[in-house]
Amino acid sequence: MKSCLIVDDSKVIRMVAKKILQEMRFETEEAEDGKGALELCQAHLPTAVLLDWNMPVMSGIEFLRALRAMPGGDKPVVVFCTTENDIEHIQEAIEAGANEYIMKPFDSEILQAKFAQVGLIDE
Repeated sequence: MKSCLIVDDSKVIRMVAKKILQEMRFETEEAEDGKGALELCQAHLPTAVLLDWNMPVMSGIEFLRALRAMPGGDKPVVVFCTTENDIEHIQEAIEAGANEYIMKPFDSEILQAKFAQVGLIDE
């Protein structure tokens, strides 16, 4: 089964994303910051990561750079999910290795469309 690590400091966002992803038949794990996410990835890499930008301890972009530097860290599909919607943030995320970018707030339709675009699900 495909797995998705949901990384967001908002419990509500994690809960909403988890519900949608489980409906899409993903196993889910959660982390409230980049450091916790990195520890989970060191234990086992998920198929995908739904990643917030602004978090305490370690930001999403710091996590992404650390993930991509790990052995096998190029494998997970990383979808940023953030309120940061300016071209500089989007460009920085793509350059750091993000596969796709979603604006908050999101819904089931948006998440399914983006996951289909990056090949995680069939439309």
